[in-house]
Amino acid sequence: MSDRVADQVSVPSGGVTASTVGPTPALRIGARTGLVLAVASVAGLIMFCWPLFVRLPVGAATSTTQAPLLFLLVLPVIVAIVLASFADGGMDSKTLAMLGVLSALNAALRPLGAGNAGFETVFFVLVLAGRVFGPGFGFVLGCTSLFASALLTGGIGAWLPYQMVAAAWVGLGAGLLPSGVRGRAEIAMLVGYGVVSAYMFGLLMNLWFWPFSLGSGTSLSFVPGDALTENLQRFAVFTLTTSTLGWDTGRAVTNAVALLVLGPALLGTFRRASHLASFGAVVSFGSSPGEPESGER
Repeated sequence: MSDRVADQVSVPSGGVTASTVGPTPALRIGARTGLVLAVASVAGLIMFCWPLFVRLPVGAATSTTQAPLLFLLVLPVIVAIVLASFADGGMDSKTLAMLGVLSALNAALRPLGAGNAGFETVFFVLVLAGRVFGPGFGFVLGCTSLFASALLTGGIGAWLPYQMVAAAWVGLGAGLLPSGVRGRAEIAMLVGYGVVSAYMFGLLMNLWFWPFSLGSGTSLSFVPGDALTENLQRFAVFTLTTSTLGWDTGRAVTNAVALLVLGPALLGTFRRASHLASFGAVVSFGSSPGEPESGER
């Protein structure tokens, strides 16, 4: 059945008709939820990037470590507000079930690759799910997948809230890709997105700890109060030498291979599941065929 055709299911015995025009996102983003999501994303980006834009006096590097401690408290609150907004906007039982299944799947997949030269197996399912079930679902799945996998692998630490937000953006971006692309072009698009998002995830995760990890006095250290271009140059060299050529490339290769090999089959599976779940279906109750209307009885 085509993704662009309306699905209609009739049950004569119960007089129930459910219809939905596909594809329908598993988790819709309304005006209020969209505003909350936008504000939260801007706040998250600020928490990643703030040292580059705050003009601190030279020699203040030690005092800036207080900011990450504050963010470790604020960032989970922001994530909780977004999730609560989605729940209030219509996260029904079918969406919760799908979210639980895919979060558990990602949590089980992550130990297969984590810790092995960046070959992380958690992101390709996130990209495919965001593509099929929509940007809102992708955002929430990014949060829950990283949280569940951290519980499973013991990866709970100061980095976890940042990982959850960065992964949420990966799922969100996958859901915002052009919807009219299908077939081989769609797989090529998803592979390209998987590669780019792998490097962006690594870039963001480097950015959150780099200003506080090297101390002062090295050629790659963050210098509070220095020009933005100078700090960005040092950060670029730090990222290139510590993660881009290793972890980030391994993550990009894993995403590309998994999306090429498993992408077509999983896309079909997810789309069939979406049709069967009939997210956003409108259910109406009426008389069965051959049954007299209430006024005729």
